[in-house]
Amino acid sequence: MNRSLLVAIAIAGSLVLLGGAFAFEHIGGMPPCKLCIWQRWAHFGAIAAGLAAIALGRTRAFAVLGGLAVLFGAGVAGYHAGVEQQWWTGPETCAALPPAAMSAEERLDELLQTPVIRCDDIPGSLAGVSMAGWNGLISLVLAWIWLQAVLARRGSEMSSAS
Repeated sequence: MNRSLLVAIAIAGSLVLLGGAFAFEHIGGMPPCKLCIWQRWAHFGAIAAGLAAIALGRTRAFAVLGGLAVLFGAGVAGYHAGVEQQWWTGPETCAALPPAAMSAEERLDELLQTPVIRCDDIPGSLAGVSMAGWNGLISLVLAWIWLQAVLARRGSEMSSAS
């Protein structure tokens, strides 16, 4: 498989994970905690690296960045899953925050009305694995795809002049 196709598959994987996260938040009514947000940023970084790889034609260099981004996300997800299982403590500030574009009075009202979203709560699981756990496992698969993109031959992807 050529590098560009592998990068596109990795981008699609991160898009699916982000789409699921936003669906659980906005359709399922499950606001994210701080660690959930950090996991999302890792996928945004991987997507940005992948798009840059395709747009700029520097697939190997950006594939390394995309792989590092999802590995970071897998690490955060593993840490989050451990917090959920009470194996270790999470950050003290692990709660959902209201939007920053509010007045101080609006922010206080929002904070008083918003339930605290704790990182050590498991809002849902599938086959005994939490959403953070699944994100970590799938992120490891995506890291493997990024690694394959790094190792893939350039092939007919671009001109062989370089």
